[in-house]
Amino acid sequence: MRLILLGPPGAGKGTQGHRLHEAYGIPEISTGDILRVAVRNETSLGLEAKTYMDRGALVPDEVIIGIARERLAEADTEPGFILDGFPRTVAQAEALDQMLLESQRPLDHVISIEVPEEELLQRLANRREIEGREDDSDDAIRHRLEVYQRQTAPLIDYYRKTGLLRPVPGVGTVDDIAQHITSVL
Repeated sequence: MRLILLGPPGAGKGTQGHRLHEAYGIPEISTGDILRVAVRNETSLGLEAKTYMDRGALVPDEVIIGIARERLAEADTEPGFILDGFPRTVAQAEALDQMLLESQRPLDHVISIEVPEEELLQRLANRREIEGREDDSDDAIRHRLEVYQRQTAPLIDYYRKTGLLRPVPGVGTVDDIAQHITSVL
């Protein structure tokens, strides 16, 4: 199974991705994780990404796409994968479509975890309290939600047009949400 998890910050993509990994035995691939690995391993793309990350700038699409291409070429992704955080833009989605077409491994599903904004704000504030995450300040939370709406939310329409989009309610217990996801797979 090859799938993408979409949803705003705080929707639970990481939690649900981990559960899907455990249930289906396919790798959960987080953009943040593969970026950190590429930087740590000092790959050419990792070093290029690091120059942007060190300045606090967004890593350009072509670098993210290259790093994703390298990760999806690894043997453990043959039976399938779960993408969390990639693609983030329509340009990245188009590049992903092309690379999967070339490898004859099309996507099966795009799960959109839908959560009302007030619930997201509460979850992220709770995460800040529990984990002490500096990137979860009120201003940072609002900024990340704005960036999501501007850059990533258009992917919902993109994947709806392909027939791959599977919206699921992202409110309730972790088990409830997992059940919603399982029911659409």
